[in-house]
Amino acid sequence: MTATSVAIRAIAPKGGPRRGRVKGASPWVYLFATILVAVCIGPVLYVIIGGFRTNAQITTDPSGFPSPWVVSNYTSVLGSSEFWVAMGNSTISAGFTTLGTVALGVMASYVIARYDFVGRAAMYSLFAAGLMFPITVAITPLYLLVRNLGLVNSLAGIILPQIAFALPTTIIILVPFLRAIPKELEEAASIDGASRLGFFWRMVIPLSLPGVITVGILCFVTTWNGYILPLFILNDTALFTLPLGVQNFASQYSVDTARVLAYTSLSMIPALIFFSLFEKRIVGGLTGAVKG
Repeated sequence: MTATSVAIRAIAPKGGPRRGRVKGASPWVYLFATILVAVCIGPVLYVIIGGFRTNAQITTDPSGFPSPWVVSNYTSVLGSSEFWVAMGNSTISAGFTTLGTVALGVMASYVIARYDFVGRAAMYSLFAAGLMFPITVAITPLYLLVRNLGLVNSLAGIILPQIAFALPTTIIILVPFLRAIPKELEEAASIDGASRLGFFWRMVIPLSLPGVITVGILCFVTTWNGYILPLFILNDTALFTLPLGVQNFASQYSVDTARVLAYTSLSMIPALIFFSLFEKRIVGGLTGAVKG
């Protein structure tokens, strides 16, 4: 018997190696999770499946499955120009709001995270306080401001306020990312001749890309589902976004419940697909922000 084997036997616990026991979750946890998932997904599935039914089926059996499945509700909505106009307006609004929020948020977060100046903590606290200020509280003075600027009944009238209300969340998420960048990296870049602006474009943006993608996705989905601000600012049906388009369509075809359900399901499918595709990006970005 060698000395190594004797040492291993002396260190190893008696009775062989012990394996850690992984305790399973309580059945009540699975039951609660199942109920929560059903409550969240149930209404969405009901709306989507309801679009494949007729009004007679909905009246006779509101909670039943289509028998037979009717596709004409979806084809009629897809064939209408109103739906595609609203889709285009929502895409323009969400796209420009996301670009503006990300651009301004990265620049403001970089200054707060990397520079020492008087009032930096107060500025960060001001943006943090903006998280507790919902748009519904400021809708009346915001409407007056947009009207004085001459932006009522225009997409710019909803894009600019949406950028302002999305900046607090963006800055709160991005500041930890930018603070986590080592100062030695910035010093090495300056020694190599890189300016502060060059360091920002070449190093800061690539290193903070997970956070940038996260805030961009959150801003896009939130803007896509925005209802209160477009309701007050937009009056022309040619400028309606999808949430307003759903309301307008429901008022026009209030008797045709099946078509209204089809229009509603089609209006929320793009946001669901977009969120589902980038779900891991959101989780990874928020995790990085917490670690930072």
